[in-house]
Amino acid sequence: MGKITDHLAALGPNSTYFSLEVFPPKTDNVPPAHLLPVPPGTLNLHARLERMSHALHPLFINVTWGAGGSTASKSLQLATTIQRDLHLTTCLHLTCTNMSRSILDDALAAAKEAGIRNILALRGDPPRAEEYGVLPEEEAEFVWAVDLVRYIRKTHGDYFCIGVAAYPEGHAEGTAPDIQDPLHDLPYLVTKVEAGADFIMTQLFYDVDKYIAFEKLLRSQDSLKDIPIIPGLMPIQSYQILMRTTKLSHATIPDAVMDRIEAVKGDDEKVKEVGIDVVSGIVERLKSETGLARGPRGFHFYTLNLEKAVALIVERTGLIPDVPKKVIVSDVTDPHATAVVEMNNRALVESGQPRIPEYEAVDSEVIKGGKKAELRTQEIALAITEGQGTLGREAIWDDFPNGRFGDPNSPAFGQIDGYGPSLHVTRTEATSLWGYPVDKTDITTLFTRNLLGTLRAIPWSEQELSAETKLIQPHLLKMNEKGWWTVASQPDVPGVKSDHEVFGWGPKKGWVFQKAFVEFFIDREEWEEVRRVLDGLEDVSYYAADAKGNFTQNASASPGSMNSVTWGCFPGKEIVSTTIIEEQSFQSWAEEAFGIWKEWAYVFPPKSATREFLFKTVEETVLVNVICHDYMTPGRLWEILGV
Repeated sequence: MGKITDHLAALGPNSTYFSLEVFPPKTDNVPPAHLLPVPPGTLNLHARLERMSHALHPLFINVTWGAGGSTASKSLQLATTIQRDLHLTTCLHLTCTNMSRSILDDALAAAKEAGIRNILALRGDPPRAEEYGVLPEEEAEFVWAVDLVRYIRKTHGDYFCIGVAAYPEGHAEGTAPDIQDPLHDLPYLVTKVEAGADFIMTQLFYDVDKYIAFEKLLRSQDSLKDIPIIPGLMPIQSYQILMRTTKLSHATIPDAVMDRIEAVKGDDEKVKEVGIDVVSGIVERLKSETGLARGPRGFHFYTLNLEKAVALIVERTGLIPDVPKKVIVSDVTDPHATAVVEMNNRALVESGQPRIPEYEAVDSEVIKGGKKAELRTQEIALAITEGQGTLGREAIWDDFPNGRFGDPNSPAFGQIDGYGPSLHVTRTEATSLWGYPVDKTDITTLFTRNLLGTLRAIPWSEQELSAETKLIQPHLLKMNEKGWWTVASQPDVPGVKSDHEVFGWGPKKGWVFQKAFVEFFIDREEWEEVRRVLDGLEDVSYYAADAKGNFTQNASASPGSMNSVTWGCFPGKEIVSTTIIEEQSFQSWAEEAFGIWKEWAYVFPPKSATREFLFKTVEETVLVNVICHDYMTPGRLWEILGV
């Protein structure tokens, strides 16, 4: 578990390898007593990484780092666990902007103490010294990733193996880039490497021709001709995630790929299957491309903390390294004695436990010299990680993430990147889009314009209005006219075919259902009036939180309750629930939602009218989610709310 470059040097020149990227789960805190013993996201991620380690054998694992150090303690804790407990080589991301030198020093010292010897040095969000004007002078040395590379080399010598990022289609700033061209980026990448970077890792891409041209461009530079370049790939987990990811990253989707995805976009399973085929094709194309890689050819997978898709891709493309087909066994009379024996690819399971007969054996079948098997073989671990058999449910129970409305116990819960609150736009774009609000009427206007389709984004969403949201648009407009600023919602659906053009999802020949809900910011005093009305109703649940962490819920949203608000019934399957609202997930989102208000405020100078107004709004508002359980009575939620 040393440097990535040392591992690469030990591989043959024509060999292949891969790495995985994970982020600290959003709901990794110990759950409230009433939720125990349900394991939170972190425990599930640890179990997932153990399976992937045993089944896939990645060369190393990347752990992301939130913008401005927002996930610093979580990232360090996760990276340390992976390094020490799972015995996997770990690469810790570090971003340098919006972050003090002391945090960087502490992070590097903690990494060193944990035995982590690999750092991916990133700039992070646009520097506030330039964007926001609030960064103290003594921190101004950390503006670009090259500053971080130089600092690590200056303070730690060659202890760390340092990686840097590159962009196959050019780096894009915000959502409307003025310059996006690999040639424009090239001098900066050369400078980072000459400052001491040891390897390059690229942003995700789907246009393999553009990537090949990009790598050829890099290899034309003397300082880059031999450095390891690891292409970044993101398995396609869902249509919505693909659209959002490529919009934020400005990665091109070739027409041939988009046509295949569009043809199945209403069927989540089919989208994932096509995505596996697409990314597998990219891997095979790059493996066969000559004249690019210097030494082993590697691939980096952005997993989104999910395992099935990447497991299928690396197996299909032959990236899993050969390992002995053996298991560890223990002496029946001495539990501390161990030995290794051949098992013909079968392993022991305890009597009475679910079995995969072709892979697993019981005690009586696997006794050799007084010793019995205790661990599954790699083949069994791979079958589970790919979601096969009864035990494969461990890998696929959260296979179709739905952002912050998924199961909070999933490691994939939350937004797709795990980097913390962000506007996803630059200061210039923020002011161009949203101006300089100074009162509640200005905010109401922004939300209303977004609902009418004349404003493409608000700070809490860069997505266009969906077809189903348009169906309840009149109700949402009335809410916003009241100053109840809506950030999420859906109409009730008493049951439609799963191929319905608006509400359909999942496999064909099924039925899907929805409960209506709406989430909104509301003035604290006004919320108390609404709350008194809701408390008298049995068919409504609500959750409410403020920026200080104060949280309330009504009786029907009792502690530990899980509100499934979107579910489907399909032939040959258990009922599938894709959208869940409950206490832990709501509180996690509320913290982020109020954090976005603050990020927006930081766009403006200290003591400016807009900044002071936005911070005041944070203090005076409550985030509320109201769910109506009577999905058989159309419009019941809007009747309750008087809109």
